[in-house]
Amino acid sequence: CQFQVPNTNANTSLRLQSHLPRPTNASFNVDSFFTSLSTCRFGRFLIWSPRLPSTHDVVSHNFSELPVGSVCVADVQFKGKGRSANVWESPPGCLMFSFTLQMEDGRIVPLVQYIASLALTEAIKDLCFNNGLPQLGIKIKWPNDLYLNGFKVGGVLCTSTYKSKKFNISVGIGLNVDNKQPTTCLNARLQQIASMSCQLRKEDILASFFDKFENFFDQFLSQGFKPLEELYYQTWLHSGQRVIVQDTREGQTVENAATIQGLTSSGYLLAIGDDGQMCELHPDGNRSFQGFLLSFSFRGETWDEFALLTGDGPIPDSM
Repeated sequence: CQFQVPNTNANTSLRLQSHLPRPTNASFNVDSFFTSLSTCRFGRFLIWSPRLPSTHDVVSHNFSELPVGSVCVADVQFKGKGRSANVWESPPGCLMFSFTLQMEDGRIVPLVQYIASLALTEAIKDLCFNNGLPQLGIKIKWPNDLYLNGFKVGGVLCTSTYKSKKFNISVGIGLNVDNKQPTTCLNARLQQIASMSCQLRKEDILASFFDKFENFFDQFLSQGFKPLEELYYQTWLHSGQRVIVQDTREGQTVENAATIQGLTSSGYLLAIGDDGQMCELHPDGNRSFQGFLLSFSFRGETWDEFALLTGDGPIPDSM
């Protein structure tokens, strides 16, 4: 990879790669990734290993020593990170990576997970189109899951710390590319809907993701989320969804039906109740919040709050 050395005009190449024996199946090809990558910053510093406890731990624990935009990739993780301190193991066939970025405005940090989710879905769309493959129709399930044909195939996790007036953000992403157990994966779905033998490569997906993310992130920093909002709504599952909201006021708890309209400026769900009242929905049960999301109803199927927010597919909430 390449990054600018301070006080020089030269580019320095640097690659950190494990010397452990490479797996014989589905190992990440570093050279292929760099051949496909066309970013200026993101993904230009790569750490790869066939097996790690957690890519998220690598980048978050070494944040100050890594250039912003560094990425860590592992073929297998055995202590992957999820929300609510969940720990899990990812099998071969999944694209597992974590990368770094910095921001100064803490008010918009929660929206980074939406930028990452959107960049990944758009990257896969572009790869399918450019390679003459059928579109997979991957959708975003709020707040941070990716769904394919009714099954979860991906997740995003963002964590941050504050230092020297900047938010140091670690973004972890997992995507089920080749492992079709226990439900499905991208390439299994491609083989189902395409008459020819075809597949997506993890290296191309990661390179395309960073191309999209860098573009979206720069736009986000300069113009906010508004220019990306319509594209996000085209990709998510929730426009017009019916939800049950629990509202606690003055010691009384009331459940009301509402319809999702979109996102609020702070990144939570915006819904309108059957009584005409607008409400902001948060993904947990803190009673100081205005609304507590109890359940979703979508296409005749109801997901309770736990299933919606923790996911129910082969990829946990992230890395």
